[in-house]
Amino acid sequence: MDISAKTSSLIKFTVVLVSLSIIIAILYIGQNIFIPLVLALLFAIILSPVASFLNLKLRFTHGLAAIVSVILFFAVITVVVLLISWQISDMTNDWIQIKKNLLIHYESAQHWVKNKYNLSYNKQDNYMQQVAQKSMNGDSQFMGNTLSSFTDTALSIVLIPIYCFLILLYRNLFITFLYQMVRYKNEDILVEVLSKIKSVIKSYIVGIFIEMGIVGILTTSGFLILGIHYAILLGAITALLNLIPYIGILVAGSIAIFATLGNSTDVYLILGIIIVNIVVQFIDNNIIVPKIVGNKVSINSLVTMIGVIIGGSLWGIPGMILSIPIMAIIKIIFDNIESLKPWGALLGNIIPANSKKSILTKLKIIK
Repeated sequence: MDISAKTSSLIKFTVVLVSLSIIIAILYIGQNIFIPLVLALLFAIILSPVASFLNLKLRFTHGLAAIVSVILFFAVITVVVLLISWQISDMTNDWIQIKKNLLIHYESAQHWVKNKYNLSYNKQDNYMQQVAQKSMNGDSQFMGNTLSSFTDTALSIVLIPIYCFLILLYRNLFITFLYQMVRYKNEDILVEVLSKIKSVIKSYIVGIFIEMGIVGILTTSGFLILGIHYAILLGAITALLNLIPYIGILVAGSIAIFATLGNSTDVYLILGIIIVNIVVQFIDNNIIVPKIVGNKVSINSLVTMIGVIIGGSLWGIPGMILSIPIMAIIKIIFDNIESLKPWGALLGNIIPANSKKSILTKLKIIK
């Protein structure tokens, strides 16, 4: 009997492992399909109240309510993108001055290296030429990857609003399908899961937009105080890149430093940028995220970090952005299925109390 039980457990473990491997392979291979689809699903969850309002209150037809909701939402996004593009065009007008300032910084760096490491200017130039040559050798592959990435991005931009409209249009059909799949006895569980997913995703994304706004305002204000050029643009870029957990702020800081070096010969502004980013991140991580975003998605930091890394490995930057809401959905499903509740608890951020009768105390006694 023990041998049979062990064999059964081993078979179950093998099936789970193989299933996970197949799922991960499918997600990786089909990333160009799943990324716009998941983004559209999240946007559709946000827009469902708008579509319902247009349908029920203003008497729009179901299809018209869906398409108007999508058009309004993506019109707002388009306006934001155009404003950022307008700021970037201003930066390109100053490109000649930017190159002059960068050359000044390059010559200063060469002088410092010569004095510090006794490395002549010619040797430094030769080294930079070798690096440039290696970069040129990889240009064909880089251009191919860039073209492929641009094509995928353009396709996603077209597909996301279409998917979003279709999900809103057929949302009742999808809910009916799920209802028929789980049978009548699990109807209450399905209703609870769908309600929680809708509530959590809406609250999380609204919280993210609020966080982006606050981070953008704080960063822009700090840069304006320092007198940094393109403070509004750099603040907006910081807010957008802050969507990428842990890594986004580093990239945003690097962009701000590069832009500042190109517009000023004052190196001490770099210290100001670093201080502004540190202060904003401290406020974001300790006040904004816990109060506005963190209480919407109850996932612990360790799981969040692992999820972001896995998402980045599978889907790149979109995977890093989508990892947290996807994990939130997975946690809700785990929390409402009896056999998966331990996994839901593992994903959560509730630390068990160490009472006298708890398993933690017993384990310490045994140890």
